[in-house]
Amino acid sequence: MVGLVVKNTGSWYQVKTDSGELIECKMKGHFRMQDIRSTNPIAVGDMVEFDKNADGTAMIHTICERRNYIVRRSSNLSKYSQILAANLDLVALIVTVNYPETSTVFIDRFLATAEAYRVPACIVFNKIDRYSVQEKEYLDGLERLYNILDYPVFKISALHSENITGLMTFLEGKTTLFSGNSGVGKSTLINAIAPNSLAKTGEISSYHNKGMHTTTFSEMFELLAGGHIIDTPGIKGFGTIDMEEAEVGHYFKEIFEYSKKCKFANCTHVHEPECAVLNAVDQNFISATRYQSYLSVMKDCHEGKYR
Repeated sequence: MVGLVVKNTGSWYQVKTDSGELIECKMKGHFRMQDIRSTNPIAVGDMVEFDKNADGTAMIHTICERRNYIVRRSSNLSKYSQILAANLDLVALIVTVNYPETSTVFIDRFLATAEAYRVPACIVFNKIDRYSVQEKEYLDGLERLYNILDYPVFKISALHSENITGLMTFLEGKTTLFSGNSGVGKSTLINAIAPNSLAKTGEISSYHNKGMHTTTFSEMFELLAGGHIIDTPGIKGFGTIDMEEAEVGHYFKEIFEYSKKCKFANCTHVHEPECAVLNAVDQNFISATRYQSYLSVMKDCHEGKYR
């Protein structure tokens, strides 16, 4: 039998067949014997083949060929990756200027990974109802920065359903991964645009202004207008993986464009003379925050470990 993985609890997988039947599946042990350096060889969004048992459960024995997927470095096992989702049309990074604060390094690492795995990305700034005047001005600056780089930006309040209509229209017909730091309001947003989901919501730790994990497993929700959302547990850091130093600049759009004018073909854009990228940073044609994010990924590659 063949079905779509719609939930991953870590030990069990819920698979949906073409007829709409939901079947609880486990993974056959041979997956762990293969050369798969991932903490979760099967991900939500995968099409899989399985054999059904007499008790109604089933064993997954084959993953069908993936159209694409996106990964992050596992924070606990630095040499292993974590597959966030597979067969995607879009990744939506849910972020907040505050409550809790999302760093631009986190945003840029995520976008670079999306570029590396050739998955289109957008950024959703949530909780705009809570921002001060200064925070709104900062948000406007971020919106200009990422719009220039051709990343769609949405500014919303999931709690008050503010500006959500445009985002819902953008998501129609797509399979979209929702990702972001803990506490940015992913579950609240999913409840607003997919009311049948009943995604669990949580509170913010006021002491650290950080989110507390509420989603403990990955799950797919269906949109009434067509399309799906894949919700994933909140993540505190985004470690890149499988990137060589020479490739990192390819995944920062503006750095890649300016790098074509560098004197040396193997320029790392860190210390070389007549580097067009460094010159563009000095002249503010490349954002200083984006360049710092580039250096942080380069550091990962150089050290060969999770940062």
